[in-house]
Amino acid sequence: MQIYTHRLETSDISAEQNTVINSQKQAGKFLYLDFDTRQRSRFKAQTQQQETLGVDLPRTETIKNGSVLADNQGALIQVMAAKQALVEVTADNSFDLMKGAYHLGNRHVPLMIAPKALYFEPDHVLEAMLQQLGLHTQAVQAPFEPETGAYKGDNGGQAHSHDHSHSHSRHDHTHSHD
Repeated sequence: MQIYTHRLETSDISAEQNTVINSQKQAGKFLYLDFDTRQRSRFKAQTQQQETLGVDLPRTETIKNGSVLADNQGALIQVMAAKQALVEVTADNSFDLMKGAYHLGNRHVPLMIAPKALYFEPDHVLEAMLQQLGLHTQAVQAPFEPETGAYKGDNGGQAHSHDHSHSHSRHDHTHSHD
């Protein structure tokens, strides 16, 4: 079984590698993976041609739609976001949709944001909350590529923290009252 251990950055893919990837796509040799699988760094999967392969990546950010993986011999495979069950949230106006995004974000729900809709993995409690807010929900099948967050930077998508040191000096004042 082939084991893919590296993720290639789009900017690092050569013209030759791009040709290989395009010919693989035309032949149906790529991976369709749902969001839950794309969050993991180690797993087995099957290509569209039913070839079993392994993925053993360093712990980094979620594998994105269109990401290219390589094995130690230089073989490549492209990952595509698979359609999966989602809840689509729409509203009568953009302000209500923003309120829905706020409430879902406040619950740290992985959320895909589109110009006229929000998408999240099915959760009947969240659906009921959104309906009470006057939003419209419906079950759909679509690729899921949620927002990565504001702090995705050079830390590979890992938790981001700020270290602030604060100096609190006290001034003791004594007052003499005669």
